[in-house]
This record gives sequence, structure tokens and C-alpha cells, in this order.
Amino acid sequence: MKLTPEEQDMLNGKHGKAAKKSMEILTTLGEIFDANCMVDVSSVQIAGVSYANLGEAGLDFLDEMAKDGKVKVLTTLNPAGMDRENWQTLGISEAFATNQIRVIDAFAKMGVITTCSCTPYFVGNVPHFGQHVAWAESSAVCYANSVIGARTNREGGPSALASALTGKTPKYGYHLDENRHGQVSIKVAAHVTGTDRFGVLGKIIGDKLIRLGKNTPFITGIPSATVEELKSFCASVATYGGTALFHMEGITPEFERYPKPSGGAFEINQEDLEKARFTLIDDELEIDFVSVGCPHASISEIRKIAGLLKRKKVTKEFWITTARPIKRVADEAGYSKIIEDAGAKFAADTCCVVAPIKGRFKSMIVDSAKACYYGRARNKLKVKIGTIEECVEEATK
Repeated sequence: MKLTPEEQDMLNGKHGKAAKKSMEILTTLGEIFDANCMVDVSSVQIAGVSYANLGEAGLDFLDEMAKDGKVKVLTTLNPAGMDRENWQTLGISEAFATNQIRVIDAFAKMGVITTCSCTPYFVGNVPHFGQHVAWAESSAVCYANSVIGARTNREGGPSALASALTGKTPKYGYHLDENRHGQVSIKVAAHVTGTDRFGVLGKIIGDKLIRLGKNTPFITGIPSATVEELKSFCASVATYGGTALFHMEGITPEFERYPKPSGGAFEINQEDLEKARFTLIDDELEIDFVSVGCPHASISEIRKIAGLLKRKKVTKEFWITTARPIKRVADEAGYSKIIEDAGAKFAADTCCVVAPIKGRFKSMIVDSAKACYYGRARNKLKVKIGTIEECVEEATK
């Protein structure tokens, strides 16, 4: 790789041990993927924040980097394993809370903004079209590349931190024009609305991409999509298909820049959607956990939940997971009081995927296909996908 004098100085240790280690990580990554050079990044989003995922080995690495490492660009975090302000109400143990706070403190020492969210684009970490970033969370990477038109590979926790401490990332993969073309055409011949249905669509397309050995779909037949529907689709297609970029005709900003792939389009019809939805509903459900906000809920979704919960009481554990800055807005708007008066709980900073909930619940209903996947795989829960309205209805039975 060709390094600038500044980059070479970092590699040689002239900017401290953390910068040296970071540049070692990045140059090794660049050599593996045949990058010719580094590119400046405007922001970073770091995954691998939950203590449940990091453990003591991961925390030791963070502590070592924090001795002299300081971030050079705007950097935020993925969800942690708990709500830092409300962990006791959510049933998190004191031992876990202590260790999770140690993780957050290590990031804070390096200058990371400790907003823990999988939707950084809702809370100030918002790149513009064409800008290079280094993001790690799969749904956020897909959203940044596809919906915003920024450029990022899916970084691992160490490489994202390395980019934060240097302001650099190797120029390969989705940072290059030639890797942003659609690889397969998919026509949607069905009516798709709502976060749950966009999640089911993402599962179908993700599964199909895995079978085809393709990464980047060019999707037609969707006349409109809200921000919330797109974030749900991004989460699902990234979870089931490993997708970091898609083009959606008439909706995403680069669909005209990278023409539709030649050849016949695979078609998805209403029957396909119903069959896939059925696979996300387990038998013999005794739902005792309801969660909305995977990826983190927007203020519009919180407003909707507040309207549905007004003058009602929940009878089951009900979490609304969101970014803390969004929770603050909900507080000011009066939505939080309505939701909390109903007995539902906010889980800011965290989510049902990374929180240590295994063994606490039997079955859950969510509006997220991604949450269904991890509910089964990580937490051994039976799952049911539904609309937000169905989630609230279940919570208040």
C-alpha cells in the first residue's frame, strides 16, 4: 500500500502506541484486500460494545488502546448490553452492569461519543452522499451505502476503532465505484408496507442472494418506502443475506448511476411474502416478551406507540428500544410519559439482540425480521413477527 507521510508516521509509532496498533490493523486489512491506499473517513460507528460479546479479553484490548488513543473523527457506538440509566428496571444484574460501564468508560476515554445506537443516522452521525465512513453495524452499513449513498465496508470492532483513532480506512470494497454495481435484478410484484413486511421482504431477498452467491440486488416494483421501512429492510437483508448495499429503483440515490443488471429479474409475489412470513411465526407460543425497536425506534415510531398505548395498561414485559437522544425528544414531546404510565419500558442504549435476556423469556413478538433471527439463534426464544399495532395489542391483552 502507498501511505502518506502522516500515515507512515502513525505506522512508525510517532503518534503513539494506539495509533501505531491501529495503522498496523488497517494496513494488514488493506494488504489482504489489495487496497492501493488509505482514504480519509468523516465518521466511524463501532460495533462489539456489549460486555456479553467483548468479555475481559475485549475489554483488555480497549483499555490498552485507551492509554494514549484519541479519536480523530466523529465516532459513535453500537448498542450496549444494557440501558445505562435504567438497567435495574430492565432486570439486568449488577455484575453485568458494572462490567458494561467499564466498557463504555474505556470508549469515552478515547473521545468516543457514547451514544449507543444501531441507527446513528438518527442521532447526528449522518454522512452525506458520496462521503467515506467506517461503520461496523450491519444494518447501519447497509443504510449508509444504500439509502444515504455514503461509502463504507462492514468493519469489525477492531478495524472500526482503528479508523476512529487514525481517521483512515483502506480504499477497497464499497469505497470503489466498480464494486457498487447491482449484481442481480429482483422485481417485487406484491404490496409491501410496514416495518414488518419490509423485514419479511429483506429475508426473502437475503435468502435468495445467499443461494445465488450474490451480494448487491437491484430491486424494482417498490413505489415508495418510509425511513422506518427502509431501516427495517436494511436490517433484514443484511442479517439474512450479508448485504451491505442495494439499489431500489426510484428510491435509493444511486439507482440511476449503476444501471439495472442485464438478464431476467427474479420475481417476488404476494404468496412468497406470506410463505416467508409464516416461517417467522413459531408454533405453541406463550408470548411473555414484546419488543419494538430493532433497529432502534425512530421518534415517529415512538409517537405511534404512545398513541396506541394511551389509556391502556400492558400485561407483559414490553421494551421500546431506541437511542438515548431520541428518548430525550420523546420525553419532551410527552410520549415517554404515556408509554411509561402504561407500564411499558424504554431500553435506551441497548436492544433485545445484545441485552443478556437469554433464559428470562419464552416467546416474543416483534415487528423485526432481524430480531426474529437473533431471538431464535442467540436467545433460544420462540418468535412471532407482527405489525407495531399487533405488538401493542399483544402487550395489552
